[in-house]
Amino acid sequence: MADWPELRGPAEVVAPRLLGAVLRKGPVAVRLTEVEAYAGSADPGSHAYRGRTPRTEVMFGPAGHLYCYLSYGMHVCANVVVGEEGTASAVLLRAGEVVDGLAVARDLRPAARVDRDLARGPGRLCQALGIVLGDDGTDLHAGPVTLELGAPPAAIATSPRTGLRLATERPWRFYEVGEPTVSAYRRHPRAVLPHPDL
Repeated sequence: MADWPELRGPAEVVAPRLLGAVLRKGPVAVRLTEVEAYAGSADPGSHAYRGRTPRTEVMFGPAGHLYCYLSYGMHVCANVVVGEEGTASAVLLRAGEVVDGLAVARDLRPAARVDRDLARGPGRLCQALGIVLGDDGTDLHAGPVTLELGAPPAAIATSPRTGLRLATERPWRFYEVGEPTVSAYRRHPRAVLPHPDL
């Protein structure tokens, strides 16, 4: 198992380092243009906030593995595990530009009307690459899904994460400025939590 020193920091520090990286499965490769950080037990927005479960076990492992889950019971989403082993944290891969295997990606994403939409959104990104739940736990050095870190974009912006009801204020969504493959930002209502004394 290869080491990933570049991925061993806090999720919100590592996340922007993944912009410009290339994720590949088979003939299709996607250059990452949008990601979100999740900080495990310190982050109510993280799947690992309440500790280890069979679903989140991969997040507690070494950095540089793929954590996959099913969103809304139908869309596979993928994360890169980061941080120190034993402390769960991960970076959600939200969007990217298809840079190789365009024809295959088009076949895998027939609903996309234009190429910028092939991997624009976390579920679409996985569909364009052919990533499935069975890829959960993949060592990103050894495949079948691989990651190659690349040069960061010239300009990176941040915003609050999208699609959450908890910890919505953290500016842990990172994206390449001016890149058309970045997904449209949608603000979601914050959760109303009961008073701790009630």
